[in-house]
Amino acid sequence: MINRAGFLLPVRQRLFGGILRQSQADGMTSILDGWEARYPHGDLRWLAYALATTTWETAHTMQAVREAYWMSEDWRRQNLRYWPYYGRGYVQLTWRRNYQKMSGAVGVDLVIDPDKALEPAIAAAILFEGMEHGDFTGVGLPYFFNGTREDWDGARAIINGDGDVDRNNVRDSIDIGNLGRAYIAILKEVGA
Repeated sequence: MINRAGFLLPVRQRLFGGILRQSQADGMTSILDGWEARYPHGDLRWLAYALATTTWETAHTMQAVREAYWMSEDWRRQNLRYWPYYGRGYVQLTWRRNYQKMSGAVGVDLVIDPDKALEPAIAAAILFEGMEHGDFTGVGLPYFFNGTREDWDGARAIINGDGDVDRNNVRDSIDIGNLGRAYIAILKEVGA
């Protein structure tokens, strides 16, 4: 069991500029809870990379978010061709077929109620299910983190794929990889 207070203190200091709002701590706690329920003795690098991805994908809020969260639902309806199955969660689950696939994986009908993907426990289950099994792009955590490989920067392909690499994607991959390295260092320090 990961000591929550022991984990959140260095995370606050090193990754969040000394300020960690309760909502951010709650989001991280839901991810830690989901991890412990799913992988009680799993590879902590997977957890570290999932935390790094969530940090990036949620703009450091650590809350499940809607795609284009700054826009209205009416805007999403008019501008997103896959509405109502636009991005939701800690990672952006999109398209009806993906909501349907994740429904079976997490045991909740996300097709009937896509907003369920915003609930912390469900968002965490989607995060781990998709990242482990490569549901988002066809490649998953076991490829990048295993007994012979540790590729913090390349693991971005789990979420965004690697077919459309440009300078920003490379920079993002490195930034997210650095977040993952910081999270794994903290997890090791707290004896996770």
